[in-house]
Amino acid sequence: MKQELLDKVGCYEFLAEPFHCDFASRLFMGHLGNHLLNAADFHSNDRGYGMNYLMPRHKTWVLSRLAIEMQEMPKSYDKFYVETWVESAMKYFTSRNFKICSSVSDGSEAEKVYGYGKSVWAMIDTETRQPVDIFSIHDGLIKEYIETEKPCPIAASSRVKMGKNAELVRTIHTYYNDVDVNGHINSVKYIEHVLDLFDLDYYKTHFLQRFEIAYVAESHQGDQLNFYVEKVGDGGKTEKEASVNEPQKMEEFCIKITKISQNSDIEVEVVRSKVKFIKK
Repeated sequence: MKQELLDKVGCYEFLAEPFHCDFASRLFMGHLGNHLLNAADFHSNDRGYGMNYLMPRHKTWVLSRLAIEMQEMPKSYDKFYVETWVESAMKYFTSRNFKICSSVSDGSEAEKVYGYGKSVWAMIDTETRQPVDIFSIHDGLIKEYIETEKPCPIAASSRVKMGKNAELVRTIHTYYNDVDVNGHINSVKYIEHVLDLFDLDYYKTHFLQRFEIAYVAESHQGDQLNFYVEKVGDGGKTEKEASVNEPQKMEEFCIKITKISQNSDIEVEVVRSKVKFIKK
């Protein structure tokens, strides 16, 4: 019996819980990232190609790339919605978009759009860790849910280029709380570790407008992670030089994360990230 198709776009309600918010009562970017991944999980499970179906068959989704661009972050106790949909699907990768907004897009009330996200996912075999043909699941059911008309007006993730001036700024170890259901270091943990490279005073004067991350290789509990940072641009003039009609000053940083596994001295790249801040 053929499965009845649902809407291509899923919409899920979340709450900016106060203990998930920062010193300014704004939702942490890491927690927002977690909500986006939850929305993706809800959407795929509802439609028959999610983790609930895949895990008993020794398959899983893994996040490959994520870009989040925000105009504003939800405040403490704000209810907000994450809309998500599949924009494209190929044999080994699928692109999924997100819209973060204050209300359901049905015209019933004025909608505030906080921002958007773009992501790329792969499916792997949990035993071999090798890619799986996405179209082999339910005879390519995911193709029935591709939505190409709904806009997601932000740039896709770029290729983060690191120069020779990247500086090793931090080394951390990984523990139980870093590991997710797939047995490797959680995608969101990397986001939190990257954003912890900038101190509280910096966040008091800068707004994180855009965050990009690309996952190059897996790391596991016990691995040592090394963080390299390179400032790559000031996105504009100083406030004194700029007119009121010119963009606010931006600062952009590229980050590379490498791992050194236990009983090894070989350094392997696992993540590349780019962050863009606007001076308040």
